[in-house]
Amino acid sequence: MLAAVGVCVVFAGFSAVLSQPFDGVHLEPGQTTRVPEGWKQLERVGEDEHVMLTFALKQQNVEKLEDLFWRVSDPDDEKYGEYLSLKELTSLVEPSKETVETVARWLQGSGVTNCRTVLTRDFVECSMSARTAERMLGGVKFHRYTDEEITVIRSEVKYLVPRHLKDHLDFVGGVHRFPSGLRLQVREKSYDSKFHLGVYPSIIRGRYNLSATDVGSHPKNAQVVAQFLEQFYHATDLTEFMRLWGSTFTHLSKIDKLVGPDSGGAGLEASLDVQYIMSSGANISTWFWSTAGRHESQEPFLQWLTDISNTTDVPWVHSVSYGDEEDSLSTDYMQRINTEFMKAGARGLTFLFASGDDGAGCREVSKDKNVFRPSFPASSPYVTTVGGTVFHSPYEVGDEDADYISGGGFSNVFDMPDYQKSAVVDFLNKSTKLPPKSYYTATGRAYPDVAALSDNYWVVINLIPTPYISGTSAATPVFAGILSLINDLRFQQGKPSLGFFNPTLYKSGSEMLYDVTSGCNLGCLDDLSNLQGFCSTEGWDPVTGWGTPNYALMKQLV
Repeated sequence: MLAAVGVCVVFAGFSAVLSQPFDGVHLEPGQTTRVPEGWKQLERVGEDEHVMLTFALKQQNVEKLEDLFWRVSDPDDEKYGEYLSLKELTSLVEPSKETVETVARWLQGSGVTNCRTVLTRDFVECSMSARTAERMLGGVKFHRYTDEEITVIRSEVKYLVPRHLKDHLDFVGGVHRFPSGLRLQVREKSYDSKFHLGVYPSIIRGRYNLSATDVGSHPKNAQVVAQFLEQFYHATDLTEFMRLWGSTFTHLSKIDKLVGPDSGGAGLEASLDVQYIMSSGANISTWFWSTAGRHESQEPFLQWLTDISNTTDVPWVHSVSYGDEEDSLSTDYMQRINTEFMKAGARGLTFLFASGDDGAGCREVSKDKNVFRPSFPASSPYVTTVGGTVFHSPYEVGDEDADYISGGGFSNVFDMPDYQKSAVVDFLNKSTKLPPKSYYTATGRAYPDVAALSDNYWVVINLIPTPYISGTSAATPVFAGILSLINDLRFQQGKPSLGFFNPTLYKSGSEMLYDVTSGCNLGCLDDLSNLQGFCSTEGWDPVTGWGTPNYALMKQLV
Protein backbone atom coordinates (compact mmCIF):
# COMPACT_ATOMS: atom_id res chain seq x y z
CA MET A 1 0.00 0.00 0.00
CA LEU A 2 3.05 2.24 0.01
CA ALA A 3 4.40 4.01 -3.02
CA ALA A 4 8.03 4.11 -4.09
CA VAL A 5 10.20 6.87 -2.68
CA GLY A 6 10.10 9.84 -5.01
CA VAL A 7 13.55 11.27 -4.26
CA CYS A 8 16.68 9.11 -4.24
CA VAL A 9 19.88 11.08 -4.06
CA VAL A 10 23.21 9.38 -3.48
CA PHE A 11 25.77 11.41 -1.58
CA ALA A 12 29.17 10.10 -2.56
CA GLY A 13 31.35 8.90 0.26
CA PHE A 14 28.60 9.07 2.88
CA SER A 15 28.61 5.30 3.45
CA ALA A 16 32.25 5.33 4.41
CA VAL A 17 31.63 8.04 6.97
CA LEU A 18 28.85 6.03 8.60
CA SER A 19 31.12 3.04 9.15
CA GLN A 20 32.96 5.17 11.73
CA PRO A 21 31.53 6.56 15.01
CA PHE A 22 29.53 9.71 14.29
CA ASP A 23 28.23 12.72 16.17
CA GLY A 24 24.79 11.39 16.94
CA VAL A 25 21.68 12.74 18.63
CA HIS A 26 18.73 11.07 20.34
CA LEU A 27 15.50 12.00 18.54
CA GLU A 28 13.43 10.63 21.44
CA PRO A 29 15.36 11.22 24.66
CA GLY A 30 12.28 10.38 26.71
CA GLN A 31 11.60 7.00 25.12
CA THR A 32 12.05 4.12 27.52
CA THR A 33 13.94 1.06 26.35
CA ARG A 34 12.73 -1.00 29.28
CA VAL A 35 11.40 -4.42 28.31
CA PRO A 36 7.72 -4.49 29.37
CA GLU A 37 6.50 -6.96 31.96
CA GLY A 38 5.57 -10.27 30.37
CA TRP A 39 8.21 -10.07 27.64
CA LYS A 40 11.55 -11.90 27.66
CA GLN A 41 14.65 -11.58 25.53
CA LEU A 42 15.55 -14.37 23.14
CA GLU A 43 18.46 -14.51 20.71
CA ARG A 44 20.48 -11.76 19.05
CA VAL A 45 19.27 -11.01 15.53
CA GLY A 46 21.64 -12.21 12.82
CA GLU A 47 23.59 -9.55 10.92
CA ASP A 48 22.07 -10.56 7.58
CA GLU A 49 18.50 -10.80 8.83
CA HIS A 50 16.24 -8.00 7.66
CA VAL A 51 14.51 -5.42 9.82
CA MET A 52 11.83 -2.91 8.82
CA LEU A 53 12.20 0.68 10.06
CA THR A 54 9.81 3.61 9.67
CA PHE A 55 11.25 7.12 9.40
CA ALA A 56 8.88 9.95 10.35
CA LEU A 57 9.96 12.97 8.29
CA LYS A 58 9.27 16.40 9.75
CA GLN A 59 6.20 17.99 8.23
CA GLN A 60 5.61 21.53 7.11
CA ASN A 61 2.86 23.87 8.30
CA VAL A 62 1.90 21.88 11.41
CA GLU A 63 0.63 25.06 13.09
CA LYS A 64 -1.53 25.83 10.06
CA LEU A 65 -2.82 22.25 10.13
CA GLU A 66 -3.81 22.59 13.78
CA ASP A 67 -5.60 25.88 13.16
CA LEU A 68 -7.48 24.31 10.25
CA PHE A 69 -8.27 21.21 12.33
CA TRP A 70 -9.95 23.25 15.06
CA ARG A 71 -11.90 25.40 12.62
CA VAL A 72 -13.34 22.57 10.52
CA SER A 73 -14.24 20.71 13.76
CA ASP A 74 -16.04 23.60 15.49
CA PRO A 75 -19.77 23.76 14.63
CA ASP A 76 -19.76 27.50 15.43
CA ASP A 77 -16.96 28.29 12.98
CA GLU A 78 -17.70 29.41 9.43
CA LYS A 79 -15.27 26.78 8.14
CA TYR A 80 -17.00 23.91 9.94
CA GLY A 81 -17.11 20.83 7.73
CA GLU A 82 -14.86 22.30 5.01
CA TYR A 83 -12.59 19.27 5.01
CA LEU A 84 -9.50 18.62 2.90
CA SER A 85 -8.93 15.89 0.37
CA LEU A 86 -5.83 13.78 0.87
CA LYS A 87 -4.24 15.63 -2.05
CA GLU A 88 -4.95 19.01 -0.43
CA LEU A 89 -3.67 17.71 2.89
CA THR A 90 -0.45 16.55 1.23
CA SER A 91 0.12 20.01 -0.25
CA LEU A 92 -0.17 21.45 3.25
CA VAL A 93 2.01 19.13 5.33
CA GLU A 94 4.40 17.28 3.00
CA PRO A 95 8.05 17.62 4.09
CA SER A 96 10.23 20.24 2.45
CA LYS A 97 12.38 19.33 -0.51
CA GLU A 98 15.44 19.83 1.71
CA THR A 99 14.12 17.34 4.27
CA VAL A 100 13.28 14.71 1.65
CA GLU A 101 16.66 15.02 -0.03
CA THR A 102 18.65 15.10 3.23
CA VAL A 103 17.01 11.94 4.52
CA ALA A 104 17.31 10.27 1.12
CA ARG A 105 21.05 11.03 0.98
CA TRP A 106 21.52 9.48 4.40
CA LEU A 107 19.59 6.34 3.51
CA GLN A 108 21.24 5.92 0.14
CA GLY A 109 24.68 6.63 1.57
CA SER A 110 24.06 3.97 4.21
CA GLY A 111 23.32 1.41 1.50
CA VAL A 112 19.55 1.45 2.15
CA THR A 113 17.67 1.27 -1.15
CA ASN A 114 14.53 -0.78 -0.47
CA CYS A 115 12.23 2.04 0.68
CA ARG A 116 8.65 3.12 0.18
CA THR A 117 6.77 6.26 1.15
CA VAL A 118 3.15 7.22 1.73
CA LEU A 119 1.09 9.61 -0.38
CA THR A 120 1.57 12.44 2.12
CA ARG A 121 5.34 11.81 1.82
CA ASP A 122 5.92 12.22 5.56
CA PHE A 123 6.68 8.57 6.36
CA VAL A 124 9.33 6.41 4.72
CA GLU A 125 9.46 2.67 5.40
CA CYS A 126 12.70 0.85 4.63
CA SER A 127 13.89 -2.75 4.75
CA MET A 128 17.55 -3.39 5.45
CA SER A 129 19.91 -5.86 7.07
CA ALA A 130 20.26 -5.75 10.85
CA ARG A 131 23.96 -4.99 10.33
CA THR A 132 23.10 -1.87 8.31
CA ALA A 133 20.43 -0.72 10.76
CA GLU A 134 22.68 -1.13 13.78
CA ARG A 135 25.48 0.81 12.11
CA MET A 136 23.34 3.72 10.85
CA LEU A 137 21.52 4.09 14.19
CA GLY A 138 24.64 4.52 16.28
CA GLY A 139 25.20 1.01 17.57
CA VAL A 140 21.78 -0.28 18.57
CA LYS A 141 21.68 -4.03 19.20
CA PHE A 142 18.66 -5.94 17.93
CA HIS A 143 17.34 -8.97 19.80
CA ARG A 144 14.19 -11.00 19.56
CA TYR A 145 11.65 -10.79 22.37
CA THR A 146 8.50 -12.77 23.01
CA ASP A 147 5.42 -12.56 25.23
CA GLU A 148 4.66 -16.23 24.40
CA GLU A 149 2.11 -15.13 21.77
CA ILE A 150 4.11 -13.06 19.30
CA THR A 151 7.79 -12.35 18.65
CA VAL A 152 9.25 -8.92 17.90
CA ILE A 153 12.66 -7.47 17.10
CA ARG A 154 13.71 -4.51 19.29
CA SER A 155 16.80 -2.87 20.79
CA GLU A 156 17.38 -1.98 24.44
CA VAL A 157 20.23 0.31 23.33
CA LYS A 158 18.92 3.77 22.40
CA TYR A 159 19.24 4.75 18.79
CA LEU A 160 21.13 7.77 17.48
CA VAL A 161 21.00 9.54 14.13
CA PRO A 162 23.60 11.92 12.70
CA ARG A 163 23.13 15.35 14.24
CA HIS A 164 22.35 17.05 10.91
CA LEU A 165 19.14 14.97 10.70
CA LYS A 166 17.66 16.39 13.91
CA ASP A 167 15.70 19.03 12.00
CA HIS A 168 14.45 16.54 9.43
CA LEU A 169 13.21 13.53 11.42
CA ASP A 170 10.70 13.24 14.25
CA PHE A 171 11.49 9.65 15.18
CA VAL A 172 12.48 6.22 13.87
CA GLY A 173 9.87 3.48 14.39
CA GLY A 174 10.57 -0.20 14.86
CA VAL A 175 13.47 0.16 17.30
CA HIS A 176 12.20 0.47 20.89
CA ARG A 177 8.40 0.43 21.33
CA PHE A 178 6.82 -2.92 22.07
CA PRO A 179 3.35 -3.66 20.73
CA SER A 180 0.60 -3.09 23.23
CA GLY A 181 -3.17 -3.17 23.25
CA LEU A 182 -6.28 -3.65 25.35
CA ARG A 183 -7.34 -7.12 26.40
CA LEU A 184 -10.99 -7.99 26.71
CA GLN A 185 -11.88 -9.64 29.99
CA VAL A 186 -14.04 -12.66 30.68
CA ARG A 187 -15.85 -11.96 33.96
CA GLU A 188 -17.53 -15.00 35.40
CA LYS A 189 -20.96 -14.14 36.83
CA SER A 190 -22.87 -15.72 39.69
CA TYR A 191 -26.34 -14.55 38.70
CA ASP A 192 -29.23 -17.01 38.43
CA SER A 193 -29.17 -18.07 34.78
CA LYS A 194 -32.97 -17.77 34.57
CA PHE A 195 -32.74 -14.02 35.15
CA HIS A 196 -29.30 -13.13 33.93
CA LEU A 197 -29.50 -10.37 31.35
CA GLY A 198 -26.31 -10.11 29.34
CA VAL A 199 -25.69 -7.58 26.56
CA TYR A 200 -26.56 -8.27 22.92
CA PRO A 201 -27.84 -6.09 20.05
CA SER A 202 -31.47 -5.67 21.14
CA ILE A 203 -30.26 -4.64 24.61
CA ILE A 204 -27.87 -2.08 23.12
CA ARG A 205 -30.44 -0.73 20.71
CA GLY A 206 -33.18 -0.60 23.31
CA ARG A 207 -31.12 1.12 25.99
CA TYR A 208 -29.74 3.72 23.58
CA ASN A 209 -33.07 4.53 21.91
CA LEU A 210 -32.42 2.98 18.50
CA SER A 211 -35.67 1.98 16.84
CA ALA A 212 -36.01 -0.73 14.20
CA THR A 213 -35.87 1.98 11.51
CA ASP A 214 -32.72 3.64 12.89
CA VAL A 215 -30.37 2.06 10.37
CA GLY A 216 -28.08 3.41 7.70
CA SER A 217 -28.95 3.80 4.03
CA HIS A 218 -26.62 6.33 2.42
CA PRO A 219 -24.20 4.84 -0.16
CA LYS A 220 -21.46 7.32 0.81
CA ASN A 221 -21.36 6.17 4.42
CA ALA A 222 -18.83 3.70 5.86
CA GLN A 223 -17.32 2.72 9.20
CA VAL A 224 -14.32 0.62 10.17
CA VAL A 225 -12.78 -1.28 13.06
CA ALA A 226 -8.98 -1.31 13.33
CA GLN A 227 -7.30 -4.51 14.53
CA PHE A 228 -3.72 -5.29 15.48
CA LEU A 229 -1.49 -8.20 16.46
CA GLU A 230 -3.00 -11.06 14.50
CA GLN A 231 -6.60 -10.27 15.46
CA PHE A 232 -9.00 -11.60 12.80
CA TYR A 233 -12.69 -12.29 12.48
CA HIS A 234 -14.53 -15.13 10.76
CA ALA A 235 -17.32 -14.27 8.34
CA THR A 236 -19.29 -17.30 9.51
CA ASP A 237 -19.25 -15.98 13.09
CA LEU A 238 -20.72 -12.66 11.93
CA THR A 239 -23.43 -14.48 10.00
CA GLU A 240 -24.33 -16.62 12.99
CA PHE A 241 -24.30 -13.62 15.33
CA MET A 242 -26.78 -11.75 13.14
CA ARG A 243 -28.93 -14.88 12.80
CA LEU A 244 -29.17 -15.11 16.58
CA TRP A 245 -29.57 -11.44 17.47
CA GLY A 246 -30.20 -9.37 14.35
CA SER A 247 -33.80 -10.25 13.52
CA THR A 248 -35.32 -7.02 14.87
CA PHE A 249 -33.46 -4.53 12.64
CA THR A 250 -32.21 -4.28 9.07
CA HIS A 251 -28.54 -5.18 8.98
CA LEU A 252 -25.65 -6.38 6.88
CA SER A 253 -24.08 -9.76 7.53
CA LYS A 254 -20.84 -9.27 5.58
CA ILE A 255 -17.85 -6.97 5.74
CA ASP A 256 -17.67 -4.85 2.59
CA LYS A 257 -13.90 -4.41 2.54
CA LEU A 258 -10.97 -6.01 4.28
CA VAL A 259 -7.65 -4.15 4.44
CA GLY A 260 -4.59 -6.21 5.30
CA PRO A 261 -4.19 -9.94 5.98
CA ASP A 262 -7.34 -12.00 6.46
CA SER A 263 -5.95 -15.34 7.56
CA GLY A 264 -5.76 -16.65 11.11
CA GLY A 265 -7.94 -17.84 13.92
CA ALA A 266 -10.94 -15.84 15.05
CA GLY A 267 -9.97 -13.35 17.75
CA LEU A 268 -12.25 -12.30 20.58
CA GLU A 269 -11.49 -8.59 20.13
CA ALA A 270 -11.95 -8.64 16.36
CA SER A 271 -15.14 -10.66 16.55
CA LEU A 272 -16.72 -8.37 19.14
CA ASP A 273 -15.77 -5.17 17.33
CA VAL A 274 -17.24 -6.27 14.01
CA GLN A 275 -20.39 -7.75 15.50
CA TYR A 276 -21.28 -4.71 17.61
CA ILE A 277 -20.33 -1.84 15.30
CA MET A 278 -22.58 -3.53 12.72
CA SER A 279 -25.36 -3.80 15.32
CA SER A 280 -25.39 -0.20 16.54
CA GLY A 281 -24.31 1.21 13.16
CA ALA A 282 -26.67 -1.18 11.40
CA ASN A 283 -26.89 -1.49 7.62
CA ILE A 284 -23.81 0.70 7.14
CA SER A 285 -20.93 -0.40 4.94
CA THR A 286 -18.22 -1.71 7.27
CA TRP A 287 -14.51 -2.29 6.75
CA PHE A 288 -12.15 -4.49 8.72
CA TRP A 289 -8.66 -2.92 8.85
CA SER A 290 -6.11 -5.50 9.94
CA THR A 291 -2.53 -4.51 10.79
CA ALA A 292 -1.07 -7.76 11.96
CA GLY A 293 2.51 -6.63 12.53
CA ARG A 294 3.75 -9.73 10.75
CA HIS A 295 7.24 -8.35 10.27
CA GLU A 296 8.89 -8.66 13.67
CA SER A 297 10.27 -5.12 13.65
CA GLN A 298 7.03 -3.40 12.65
CA GLU A 299 4.97 -1.30 15.07
CA PRO A 300 1.39 -2.28 14.14
CA PHE A 301 -0.24 0.91 15.45
CA LEU A 302 2.25 3.10 13.58
CA GLN A 303 1.77 0.97 10.47
CA TRP A 304 -1.99 1.55 10.66
CA LEU A 305 -1.50 5.32 10.82
CA THR A 306 0.83 5.31 7.82
CA ASP A 307 -1.75 3.26 5.92
CA ILE A 308 -4.38 5.92 6.68
CA SER A 309 -2.04 8.52 5.18
CA ASN A 310 -1.68 6.36 2.11
CA THR A 311 -5.37 5.71 1.38
CA THR A 312 -7.42 8.26 -0.53
CA ASP A 313 -10.90 7.04 0.38
CA VAL A 314 -11.36 5.71 3.90
CA PRO A 315 -14.43 5.20 6.13
CA TRP A 316 -15.67 8.18 8.11
CA VAL A 317 -15.78 6.60 11.58
CA HIS A 318 -12.91 4.52 13.03
CA SER A 319 -13.27 2.37 16.16
CA VAL A 320 -9.90 1.57 17.75
CA SER A 321 -9.19 -0.48 20.86
CA TYR A 322 -5.51 0.17 21.45
CA GLY A 323 -3.48 1.84 24.18
CA ASP A 324 -0.11 2.28 25.89
CA GLU A 325 0.84 3.92 29.16
CA GLU A 326 1.84 7.53 28.52
CA ASP A 327 5.06 7.06 30.49
CA SER A 328 6.17 4.25 28.17
CA LEU A 329 6.25 6.57 25.15
CA SER A 330 8.38 9.58 24.25
CA THR A 331 6.71 12.97 24.05
CA ASP A 332 8.22 13.41 20.59
CA TYR A 333 6.48 10.26 19.38
CA MET A 334 3.12 11.15 20.93
CA GLN A 335 3.22 14.70 19.54
CA ARG A 336 3.76 13.30 16.05
CA ILE A 337 0.93 10.81 16.53
CA ASN A 338 -1.27 13.74 17.54
CA THR A 339 -0.38 15.41 14.26
CA GLU A 340 -1.56 12.27 12.47
CA PHE A 341 -4.87 12.56 14.35
CA MET A 342 -5.14 16.18 13.21
CA LYS A 343 -4.54 15.07 9.64
CA ALA A 344 -7.42 12.63 9.98
CA GLY A 345 -9.73 15.24 11.50
CA ALA A 346 -8.88 17.70 8.73
CA ARG A 347 -10.21 15.06 6.31
CA GLY A 348 -13.49 14.77 8.23
CA LEU A 349 -12.68 11.45 9.91
CA THR A 350 -13.86 10.53 13.41
CA PHE A 351 -11.45 8.49 15.57
CA LEU A 352 -12.76 6.81 18.73
CA PHE A 353 -10.38 5.10 21.16
CA ALA A 354 -11.15 2.87 24.13
CA SER A 355 -10.17 4.51 27.42
CA GLY A 356 -8.55 1.34 28.80
CA ASP A 357 -9.47 -1.22 31.44
CA ASP A 358 -7.19 -0.24 34.35
CA GLY A 359 -9.26 2.56 35.84
CA ALA A 360 -7.08 5.55 36.67
CA GLY A 361 -4.03 3.26 36.52
CA CYS A 362 -1.23 3.24 39.05
CA ARG A 363 2.53 3.66 38.86
CA GLU A 364 5.11 3.56 41.64
CA VAL A 365 7.48 6.49 41.21
CA SER A 366 9.47 5.91 44.40
CA LYS A 367 9.17 4.01 47.64
CA ASP A 368 5.81 4.75 49.25
CA LYS A 369 4.84 7.16 46.45
CA ASN A 370 2.37 6.28 43.70
CA VAL A 371 0.67 8.26 40.95
CA PHE A 372 -2.13 7.48 38.54
CA ARG A 373 -1.08 6.20 35.11
CA PRO A 374 -2.88 7.72 32.10
CA SER A 375 -3.10 5.91 28.79
CA PHE A 376 -2.34 7.10 25.26
CA PRO A 377 -3.97 7.63 22.72
CA ALA A 378 -6.88 7.85 25.19
CA SER A 379 -5.26 11.01 26.60
CA SER A 380 -4.82 12.67 23.20
CA PRO A 381 -6.76 15.96 22.85
CA TYR A 382 -7.41 15.10 19.20
CA VAL A 383 -9.51 11.91 19.52
CA THR A 384 -12.78 10.94 21.21
CA THR A 385 -12.22 8.54 24.10
CA VAL A 386 -14.85 6.01 25.22
CA GLY A 387 -15.19 4.81 28.82
CA GLY A 388 -17.32 1.98 30.22
CA THR A 389 -20.52 1.41 32.20
CA VAL A 390 -22.53 -1.43 33.72
CA PHE A 391 -26.25 -1.73 34.31
CA HIS A 392 -27.20 -0.62 37.80
CA SER A 393 -29.31 -3.77 37.97
CA PRO A 394 -28.16 -6.80 35.97
CA TYR A 395 -31.76 -7.90 35.61
CA GLU A 396 -33.21 -4.95 33.73
CA VAL A 397 -32.38 -2.47 30.98
CA GLY A 398 -32.16 0.83 32.80
CA ASP A 399 -29.80 3.21 34.53
CA GLU A 400 -26.06 2.67 34.23
CA ASP A 401 -23.21 2.99 36.71
CA ALA A 402 -19.54 3.57 36.00
CA ASP A 403 -17.63 0.37 35.37
CA TYR A 404 -14.78 0.16 37.88
CA ILE A 405 -12.36 -0.79 35.09
CA SER A 406 -13.22 2.28 32.97
CA GLY A 407 -10.00 4.07 32.06
CA GLY A 408 -10.09 7.73 33.00
CA GLY A 409 -8.10 10.57 34.45
CA PHE A 410 -5.77 13.36 33.37
CA SER A 411 -2.83 13.42 30.97
CA ASN A 412 0.61 14.11 32.40
CA VAL A 413 1.82 15.27 28.98
CA PHE A 414 -0.92 17.18 27.14
CA ASP A 415 -2.57 20.36 28.36
CA MET A 416 -6.31 20.51 28.79
CA PRO A 417 -7.84 21.63 25.46
CA ASP A 418 -10.09 24.67 25.43
CA TYR A 419 -13.17 22.70 24.39
CA GLN A 420 -13.34 20.87 27.74
CA LYS A 421 -12.03 23.42 30.25
CA SER A 422 -15.41 24.59 31.48
CA ALA A 423 -16.75 21.06 31.97
CA VAL A 424 -13.63 19.76 33.71
CA VAL A 425 -13.21 22.76 36.00
CA ASP A 426 -16.87 22.34 36.98
CA PHE A 427 -16.19 18.71 37.87
CA LEU A 428 -13.10 19.56 39.93
CA ASN A 429 -14.98 22.27 41.82
CA LYS A 430 -18.03 20.21 42.74
CA SER A 431 -16.67 16.67 43.18
CA THR A 432 -16.60 15.55 46.80
CA LYS A 433 -14.56 12.39 46.22
CA LEU A 434 -11.42 13.62 44.51
CA PRO A 435 -8.22 11.60 44.97
CA PRO A 436 -5.16 13.28 46.51
CA LYS A 437 -3.89 16.02 44.18
CA SER A 438 -0.43 14.44 44.05
CA TYR A 439 -1.84 11.52 42.04
CA TYR A 440 -2.84 13.43 38.89
CA THR A 441 -2.21 16.56 36.83
CA ALA A 442 -5.43 18.56 37.15
CA THR A 443 -4.46 20.86 34.24
CA GLY A 444 -3.96 17.97 31.78
CA ARG A 445 -6.23 16.67 29.05
CA ALA A 446 -9.04 14.88 30.88
CA TYR A 447 -10.69 11.73 29.59
CA PRO A 448 -12.89 9.87 28.67
CA ASP A 449 -15.31 12.01 26.68
CA VAL A 450 -18.23 9.55 26.49
CA ALA A 451 -19.07 6.01 27.57
CA ALA A 452 -21.17 2.95 26.72
CA LEU A 453 -21.88 -0.43 28.25
CA SER A 454 -18.65 -2.38 28.75
CA ASP A 455 -19.78 -5.41 30.73
CA ASN A 456 -21.19 -8.87 30.02
CA TYR A 457 -21.37 -8.94 26.21
CA TRP A 458 -22.34 -11.95 24.16
CA VAL A 459 -20.00 -12.68 21.23
CA VAL A 460 -20.01 -15.46 18.65
CA ILE A 461 -16.55 -16.92 18.16
CA ASN A 462 -15.88 -20.11 16.20
CA LEU A 463 -19.67 -20.39 15.86
CA ILE A 464 -20.08 -20.63 19.66
CA PRO A 465 -22.10 -17.94 21.52
CA THR A 466 -19.79 -16.80 24.31
CA PRO A 467 -20.97 -14.68 27.29
CA TYR A 468 -19.34 -12.53 29.98
CA ILE A 469 -17.08 -10.48 27.67
CA SER A 470 -16.12 -7.11 29.15
CA GLY A 471 -13.92 -4.09 28.47
CA THR A 472 -14.03 -0.53 27.15
CA SER A 473 -13.02 -2.02 23.82
CA ALA A 474 -16.59 -3.39 23.78
CA ALA A 475 -18.05 0.07 24.44
CA THR A 476 -16.06 1.76 21.66
CA PRO A 477 -17.55 0.07 18.56
CA VAL A 478 -21.04 0.58 20.03
CA PHE A 479 -20.56 4.34 20.29
CA ALA A 480 -18.77 4.41 16.93
CA GLY A 481 -21.71 2.75 15.20
CA ILE A 482 -24.11 5.34 16.64
CA LEU A 483 -21.95 8.20 15.32
CA SER A 484 -22.04 6.45 11.93
CA LEU A 485 -25.83 6.67 12.05
CA ILE A 486 -25.56 10.41 12.72
CA ASN A 487 -23.27 10.72 9.70
CA ASP A 488 -25.81 8.81 7.63
CA LEU A 489 -28.55 11.32 8.46
CA ARG A 490 -26.18 14.21 7.72
CA PHE A 491 -25.25 12.76 4.34
CA GLN A 492 -28.93 12.35 3.49
CA GLN A 493 -29.34 16.10 4.02
CA GLY A 494 -26.26 16.99 1.98
CA LYS A 495 -24.19 17.89 5.03
CA PRO A 496 -20.56 16.92 5.73
CA SER A 497 -19.46 14.23 8.18
CA LEU A 498 -19.12 14.96 11.90
CA GLY A 499 -15.33 14.83 11.77
CA PHE A 500 -13.63 15.33 15.14
CA PHE A 501 -16.56 14.98 17.52
CA ASN A 502 -15.35 16.61 20.74
CA PRO A 503 -15.98 20.33 20.02
CA THR A 504 -19.58 19.47 19.18
CA LEU A 505 -19.87 17.09 22.12
CA TYR A 506 -18.68 19.54 24.77
CA LYS A 507 -21.07 22.24 23.55
CA SER A 508 -24.12 20.01 24.02
CA GLY A 509 -23.11 16.74 25.71
CA SER A 510 -25.43 17.13 28.68
CA GLU A 511 -28.40 17.55 26.31
CA MET A 512 -28.01 14.36 24.27
CA LEU A 513 -26.49 11.67 26.50
CA TYR A 514 -27.60 9.68 29.52
CA ASP A 515 -25.71 11.11 32.47
CA VAL A 516 -23.99 8.50 34.66
CA THR A 517 -23.80 9.71 38.24
CA SER A 518 -22.69 6.74 40.34
CA GLY A 519 -19.65 4.50 40.51
CA CYS A 520 -15.88 5.02 40.65
CA ASN A 521 -12.94 3.61 38.73
CA LEU A 522 -9.91 1.87 40.18
CA GLY A 523 -6.99 3.78 41.68
CA CYS A 524 -3.87 2.74 43.56
CA LEU A 525 -3.85 0.05 46.21
CA ASP A 526 -2.32 2.15 48.96
CA ASP A 527 -3.38 4.05 52.07
CA LEU A 528 -4.01 7.37 50.29
CA SER A 529 -5.97 6.18 47.26
CA ASN A 530 -7.43 3.06 48.86
CA LEU A 531 -8.03 1.60 45.38
CA GLN A 532 -10.34 4.47 44.42
CA GLY A 533 -9.65 6.58 41.36
CA PHE A 534 -12.24 9.10 40.18
CA CYS A 535 -16.00 8.97 40.73
CA SER A 536 -18.95 9.77 38.51
CA THR A 537 -21.06 12.82 39.18
CA GLU A 538 -23.65 14.97 37.43
CA GLY A 539 -22.32 16.33 34.16
CA TRP A 540 -18.92 15.42 32.80
CA ASP A 541 -16.57 13.24 34.88
CA PRO A 542 -13.26 11.39 34.23
CA VAL A 543 -14.86 7.94 34.41
CA THR A 544 -17.78 8.08 31.96
CA GLY A 545 -17.30 11.48 30.30
CA TRP A 546 -20.65 13.06 29.43
CA GLY A 547 -22.35 9.68 29.67
CA THR A 548 -23.86 7.11 27.32
CA PRO A 549 -25.71 7.68 24.03
CA ASN A 550 -29.37 8.62 23.69
CA TYR A 551 -29.85 8.39 19.95
CA ALA A 552 -33.27 10.02 19.97
CA LEU A 553 -31.62 13.20 21.27
CA MET A 554 -28.34 12.80 19.37
CA LYS A 555 -30.29 13.15 16.13
CA GLN A 556 -30.29 16.86 16.88
CA LEU A 557 -26.68 16.86 15.66
CA VAL A 558 -28.11 16.62 12.14
